[in-house]
Amino acid sequence: MTVKSKRGRRRYIAFTVSPSLRRSALIEALTERMGADAPRVIQCSEGWCIIRCPPNMCARSISMMSEIDPQAVSLRTSGTLISLRQRYPELMRLRPPPKRRRSIIQTLTRVSRYI
Repeated sequence: MTVKSKRGRRRYIAFTVSPSLRRSALIEALTERMGADAPRVIQCSEGWCIIRCPPNMCARSISMMSEIDPQAVSLRTSGTLISLRQRYPELMRLRPPPKRRRSIIQTLTRVSRYI
């Protein structure tokens, strides 16, 4: 069984938005309007935004974005995040820093304290 069959396919949508729009405000507005079906905000800063949603929710997500921010313009929908960031270099520059993962040595050191 593949991962996609377990979690479902995803679509990433790139937008230009008003520069004053903040990620926290966007998350709150989407959750308020769409509830549990709200798309996930991957990044939103300096007038650029990426959201993730299931394929059957793309049109609804785009309409909600234009409702929340009238200046929002959908640029492209893609199946992969990296392809959007390669097409629009500003998205690559503005991406959040990657999550820091623990090395195996750090993990073993933490576990050994409790043994």
